Amino acid sequence: MTPTPASAPSPTPSRPARAPGLSVRARLTLSYAAFVVVVGLAFAVVGYLLLRFVPEGNATVGDGGFAPGRSDLLEVFVKYTGIALLVLAVIGLGGGWLLAGRMLAPLDRVTAAARLARDGSLSHRIRMPGRQDELAELADTFDEMLGRVQLAVDEQRRFAANASHELRTPHAVIRTMLEVASADPEGRDIEQLLSRIAEMNERSIVLTEALLTLADADTATDTASARGTITAAELDGILSAAVDDLSDAAAAKGVRVTLAAREATEATVAGVHGDAALLRQLVVNLVQNAVVHNIDGGTVTVGVTRGEDGAVVLEVVNTGAPLDEVAVATFTEPFTRGAGRTRSPGASHVGSGLGLAIVASIARAHAVELTLVPRPGGGLCVRVTFPR
Repeated sequence: MTPTPASAPSPTPSRPARAPGLSVRARLTLSYAAFVVVVGLAFAVVGYLLLRFVPEGNATVGDGGFAPGRSDLLEVFVKYTGIALLVLAVIGLGGGWLLAGRMLAPLDRVTAAARLARDGSLSHRIRMPGRQDELAELADTFDEMLGRVQLAVDEQRRFAANASHELRTPHAVIRTMLEVASADPEGRDIEQLLSRIAEMNERSIVLTEALLTLADADTATDTASARGTITAAELDGILSAAVDDLSDAAAAKGVRVTLAAREATEATVAGVHGDAALLRQLVVNLVQNAVVHNIDGGTVTVGVTRGEDGAVVLEVVNTGAPLDEVAVATFTEPFTRGAGRTRSPGASHVGSGLGLAIVASIARAHAVELTLVPRPGGGLCVRVTFPR
């Protein structure tokens, strides 16, 4: 039996098939009119009940004048009650239509903004005027959502542009070196050529691995913080392993990495919820960033403390050049480095500019707070706060 090939998914989900129906404005209008008519009927019933107390037959007054009886009053009452209910129905329909239109007018603004967003315009905002109510709250929330979506789209566009540039550069350099070597076979230095090609190849490998790590962190489930519990001992082990793994690189740069000691009373409160592999990557990236972007003879301090509200705070503090708060705020963007968007000449570390971007993605996956602030006197202080 030949399997039926699956059809290609539509680029945009189609609307579900729905039977035609009345608009919300029409339904509200009918509701208003029905309510008005029901109130009129209620008054009519009350009037009918009161007329039951009028005696039957025609009554006469002392001077011989005519006084209507119950049947006369009922005849007139039913006639004018019908006319009144018809008038109420017309007023209910007309007034309900106008009132429903006025009440639903803000939804037209929301719908128009949603259509613009659907068509690709993310810069439009509703900016609902008037006082605060449910519809204004909906419009404000929609504006906030559009702002976040626009920010995410802009970040992805910058990331794609930077990634394509970063991935293209090593290959372009290798191609240029090979073309130069081919054009001058007599004067080429094979050893130097192979060394530079190996350097560019290593740069491509590091960048590709960093991009894969960033993709894994970005696609991590929103419940990453519920995957398991990292105990105090395991968290200490992660920190110690990161310090040990980077000790050689730190020693080569003349940087001293220390693991801050914690008081015994804090040892039992350092457990956190999360994925051990992702948290290990987070710690390694933070410590490596602190070592690389440091000064000769500088220091890096790694520690875990408990916040005032019982939260667990992982802190990595390093010395270094003075940093500006505005520049620090951009460090978690992809391909942003402490010295700008380009590598420092002669830098020994082959970096990708994705270290802190990966940290930020892991922090988002665990719903924890990541804070970067300049250290007084130079350097950077990074805090990762795990809620209690």
